[in-house]
Amino acid sequence: MPIIINIDVMMARRKMSASELAERVGITPANLSILKNNRARAIRFSTLEALCRALDCQPGELLEYRPYGEED
Repeated sequence: MPIIINIDVMMARRKMSASELAERVGITPANLSILKNNRARAIRFSTLEALCRALDCQPGELLEYRPYGEED
């Protein structure tokens, strides 16, 4: 998928655990794991907003576009 979600990068920068982030955002740890591992097919703007608020970042710091063939 050409959209990469960099939640793990922001969590490391903020020294925040997955369980703490899931609690702050109001999603289950399982759903956070789906987002972190780029298995999500969609994300609600309300969830994106909550992630940005909890991680004190902009959406562009969480989402990255890589054309097909350039994924790691």
